[in-house]
Amino acid sequence: MKVRTRFAPSPTGRMHVGNLRTALYAYLIAKHNGGDFILRIEDTDQERFMEGALEIIYRTMEKTGLKHDEGPDIGGSVGPYVQSERQAQGIYLEYAKKLIEKGEAYYCFCDKERLDSLKQVVAGKEIVVYDKHCLSLSKEEVEAKLAAGVPYVIRQNTPNEGVTTFHDDIYGDISVDNSELDDMILIKSDGYPTYNFANVVDDHLMGITHVVRGNEYLSSAPKYNRLYEAFGWQVPVYVHCPLITDETGKKLSKRSGHSSFEDLLEQGFVSEAIVNYVALLGWSPSENREIFSLEELCQAFDYTHMNKSPAVFDIQKLKWMNSEYLKAMDFDRFYEKALPYIKETVTRDVNTKLLAQMVKTRIDIFPDIRGHIDFIQEMPEYDVDMYVNKKSKSTVESSLAILTETLPLLEAHQEYTNDSLYDLLSGYIQEKGFKVNHVMWPLRIALSGRMMTPGGATELMEVLGKEESLSRIRAAIEKLQ
Repeated sequence: MKVRTRFAPSPTGRMHVGNLRTALYAYLIAKHNGGDFILRIEDTDQERFMEGALEIIYRTMEKTGLKHDEGPDIGGSVGPYVQSERQAQGIYLEYAKKLIEKGEAYYCFCDKERLDSLKQVVAGKEIVVYDKHCLSLSKEEVEAKLAAGVPYVIRQNTPNEGVTTFHDDIYGDISVDNSELDDMILIKSDGYPTYNFANVVDDHLMGITHVVRGNEYLSSAPKYNRLYEAFGWQVPVYVHCPLITDETGKKLSKRSGHSSFEDLLEQGFVSEAIVNYVALLGWSPSENREIFSLEELCQAFDYTHMNKSPAVFDIQKLKWMNSEYLKAMDFDRFYEKALPYIKETVTRDVNTKLLAQMVKTRIDIFPDIRGHIDFIQEMPEYDVDMYVNKKSKSTVESSLAILTETLPLLEAHQEYTNDSLYDLLSGYIQEKGFKVNHVMWPLRIALSGRMMTPGGATELMEVLGKEESLSRIRAAIEKLQ
């Protein structure tokens, strides 16, 4: 049997990291087994629908490389792939009525006032525990109410006795007393199906073999089993993913600032690193490695190696992984992405390509560029004690001497390129019998006001240009005198 998985997001805003992981794992299970990956849009909750959210879903799928084989935008043999379009065709009501005929569901006409009277506090939450009142209505009573246009919902008829056992490939068998399962609503009063019911019907009709979900849905999973059994359908393989928490152990929330894919892109992460990192939030590869391309993930991913324990979203670990991707990135692509940050920080006329080369291996995320190069735009205030360096045997006095002696050489020199300037200063170093760092240290401080810079003194002079470089060295001499 061909493996078929689906990702069924709701168009309610940016894609949460947890949703991205669900999409990724569903994609990897399909591709690892040579199967199909389907995109389905679950827009049954019309109140939460957000304008533009559908475009966010398509954009996210494109940027992450999770290419679907069937979906609303490309079609397929089991469409439509948007639930509201399926609802308009009467699919869900048709299947709900089939359950009514079997005695597995029933019309419920109870109004809000009556439902409010059934509220109970369970585990600190106020919920309605329905008492099957409308199950006892005769066929004639039901038909009369329907004919009169009395608003209704359709509820699942769950037995009060016995046990429902549900199997998950990660968490194993989970058994629940039927007395704990309520008669959940299948069709709402607006005619739309509930999320739970639409999922089961659509997954069956679309031939979904493996369902990937977050483990917060484990508690409702037995209800799905009862629906599959009521219809006489085969239950798909369920794969529930572990919870994703922040560093404090709390569920990763939208308030964390890095909970969505687009948040992370805006913070300067690259999509490949995000996908790679998200793959490791709950799954451990059999080999001892962490960097995977999407193609390599497709080959390596075995969902039986998923963990049950919560996965911690460690932003520092993601930054490390991102830096590895930046180091390996083709320079032209890196330059294109880095250029806006360089131009935003440095408005003077400088060699932006050289600046990009200098920071490429030093940053974790693109916004880090600002802090590495802001001294290029404006010389910061600094303390003369910075010239003192035990390693290079530099003192304030020796630094003043070096800057004073190299200034006329640099004034006379015309070619302000890294190689040419390095050759010039190497000649001076050999003539004086100095160590390289004894000369380059004071020059670096004079040019940047920093002890650590991307690139050495001669690279900084190439970026700054002759006029600005000499101006900074003269100012340093004055400062040291």
